[in-house]
Amino acid sequence: MVDEKRLISKITWKLMPFLGILYLIAYIDRQNVSFAKLQMVDALGMSEYAYGLGASLFFIGYFLFEVPSNLFLDRLGARVWFARILVSWGIVTIALAFTQNATMFYILRFLLGVCEAGFFPGVLYLLTLWFPSTYRGRMVGLFMIFSAIANAVGAPLGGVLLDLDGLYGFAGWEWVFLATGVPAVIAGIVTFFYLPGRPENASFLSGEEKQWLERRLTTENAGMGEHAGNGFKALIDPRVLLMALCYIAFPLSAYGLSYWLPTIVKAFGVSNTVNGFLNIIPWVLVAIALYVVPAMADKAQSKTPYIVIPAFIGAACLLLSALIPNHTLQFAFLCVAAAGIFAPQPVFWSLPSRFLKGAGAAAGLAAINSVGNLGGFVAQNVVPWIKEASGSTIAPMFFLAACLAAGAMLVFVVTRQLSHREHSAAPSRV
Repeated sequence: MVDEKRLISKITWKLMPFLGILYLIAYIDRQNVSFAKLQMVDALGMSEYAYGLGASLFFIGYFLFEVPSNLFLDRLGARVWFARILVSWGIVTIALAFTQNATMFYILRFLLGVCEAGFFPGVLYLLTLWFPSTYRGRMVGLFMIFSAIANAVGAPLGGVLLDLDGLYGFAGWEWVFLATGVPAVIAGIVTFFYLPGRPENASFLSGEEKQWLERRLTTENAGMGEHAGNGFKALIDPRVLLMALCYIAFPLSAYGLSYWLPTIVKAFGVSNTVNGFLNIIPWVLVAIALYVVPAMADKAQSKTPYIVIPAFIGAACLLLSALIPNHTLQFAFLCVAAAGIFAPQPVFWSLPSRFLKGAGAAAGLAAINSVGNLGGFVAQNVVPWIKEASGSTIAPMFFLAACLAAGAMLVFVVTRQLSHREHSAAPSRV
């Protein structure tokens, strides 16, 4: 007799801390460009807008290679493919420390997106192979908590590294890239030897546990085989396309805020190190929200409120941060806004698994994430453009608030479409 809670706990402890550490490294790697900007713009003689364009080219490479990367993962396995992703993006990040001009910066940022493509949706796909649906929201939430830890750690780390300016002949912004690229290469090598691929090959599970998990997942996946063997068919599923459109608002507001927050705080007149430590606060709130909201959603019949309500709270706080001139209140609202942006995302990612499995899940999750992450491209171009046009570092929050509110409203459309399709298909499953 298999003890379900014990089995899930065993899988969780085997996978989630390790995957979380990999995501922590990934997110610090994404965040480094926002701190490097504080010196790199002047060092390379670039404008804020030109730097934002270069930073955003990451998302173009990410968009173009996300789906192919996840299909390779489905074919080659997580152990091999995640190792390749980590080592390659680490090498490119190290190369960014030796950037000589804007053109080189643009090329390397694009290549970084190409190399990292497939990591986040790859983890989401991996969770569908290891966890029953009732646990996935919490697992995605646990996984994403490491992004909050990464921001909390990366913020003071970025500030401290910038203050190493001149050490051993390297500028502060060069230290930022060196110190965040090397761990990715090391983690990639460790991944190759540690990460299990599929449950049936897992040495830490007994034969009875493997059989129980296989039966449970097979039962849940019954009736979802329309795209299971052909990932490309999932790409034209209207539900995938609608969810991709809806998801844009979340990375857009997340990257817009995390990319620009150090610049806003710097305008308060603080040092680089103080800036970094102040930036810990919003990510502590994000970590708490990423634990609480998905846990509550997993116990609820309707997931929609746990996506929409935090998003609307986040949008309202972004708006208030731009309307109220007091710096302390601005920062407080931005902290709550960060929690409102990130907390709904694990709950959102529980929706595609209601109709995708197999290669269809690999392709569909990658498509939703890749299109959604184009929001990062938009944010890192529009945010500095608004700042330059308005002369205000806080004015871009109006734009982010509008986008997040629009995304929250689109969630209603997505969940209604999913419910309608499920109710229509129900008689044929009886």
